[in-house]
Amino acid sequence: MAELSTLARPYAKAAFSAAVESGAIAGWSTALQTLDAITQTAEVAELIASPSVSALDKAKTITAIAGDQCIEGAANLLVVLAENGRFALLPEISYQFETLRSEHEKTADVIVTSAFELSDAQQKSLTEKLKVKLDRDVSLSVNVDKALIGGVIIKTGDLVIDDSVRGKLSKLAEAMNS
Repeated sequence: MAELSTLARPYAKAAFSAAVESGAIAGWSTALQTLDAITQTAEVAELIASPSVSALDKAKTITAIAGDQCIEGAANLLVVLAENGRFALLPEISYQFETLRSEHEKTADVIVTSAFELSDAQQKSLTEKLKVKLDRDVSLSVNVDKALIGGVIIKTGDLVIDDSVRGKLSKLAEAMNS
């Protein structure tokens, strides 16, 4: 995976720079997510693998399938990926683009997994605390996992805060076995 990440980085950065310059960050985001989804379908994967179809025709077909969801710059990126046989990088390019977008817009998508339902007041309090801690606007998604016994696990990007009873018990068991 590290190799895909490394290969995708310059494409993601170039796409993000183009998006910022054109003021179309949201359009680029939608286009990249759409193109990624399209290239994951069985029919399109078969088209991509076909040696009898030219790279340009592959890119044009995928762009046509995307329709209005694919802006011109993303269509051009798709042509470059096709010419270099790099369609497999689209998921990673889209992921890195979203990371750059989040950094640029100072936002964070936070997933909270809790042993129990969180009340609206608890969610609001947690959102405010995370907003201060992360120095970003926070979009909170809450999942319930009864296996946690109690507490929460908070994930955003590479940051994971495990304050669950299950997590604490696992750490205790590791410490006792060391």
